[in-house]
Amino acid sequence: MKKTDPIKHTKRANTIRLLRKIHGWLGLWGALLGLLFGISGFLLNHRAVLKIPAAKMEESEIQLAVPAPTPANTKEFIRFIQSTFDISHDPVKPKGDKGGKPEHEATFMNKELKQPQIFKVDFQLPQVRIQAEYVAGNQYATVKREDANVWGFITRMHKGVGANAFWVLLADTIAGALLVLSITGVLLWTKMRGSRLAMVGLIGGSTFLSIWATALML
Repeated sequence: MKKTDPIKHTKRANTIRLLRKIHGWLGLWGALLGLLFGISGFLLNHRAVLKIPAAKMEESEIQLAVPAPTPANTKEFIRFIQSTFDISHDPVKPKGDKGGKPEHEATFMNKELKQPQIFKVDFQLPQVRIQAEYVAGNQYATVKREDANVWGFITRMHKGVGANAFWVLLADTIAGALLVLSITGVLLWTKMRGSRLAMVGLIGGSTFLSIWATALML
């Protein structure tokens, strides 16, 4: 038994060193952006108490002339709006009738009247939202623009609204780093202290509080 004790001690020490390296490097990686997300999340959660100006979207609307030949489908209308306003983002995938309506019959004063096709498109960017609607055959399309104020911009970036793929992946790496930091932190705590009962108590207590806080909001 005495011969194996040094081996076990060496393995334990190596494991602790490895966990510390992983914990330290991931902490360094997520420190700056984690601080950014943490501060913005705190301010958004307590904006009423801190009397922070509400996130606002300043609206404006124009009638945009549609050149001939007019768009024949939604894809052509999307390309027209993108080229007109130099938008490189893809539009938000529509839900329900938010993407427009096909030609259809409508009953009006006991008469069946044919209604033209309607195209709708919605572009979400961190600082602005652009919505466009076009009734097939018309010479003009209605374009609405909503510009976010500073707090609106922070809110949209915190939620990832209109963010590009790089920002989403970056946020995912922070989430992954926090997950690994939590696991390595628990492992370091148990390796250095060896109190499994206290570990179970801490994890169980935090889980219970999280579930209880979530249930109160339902």
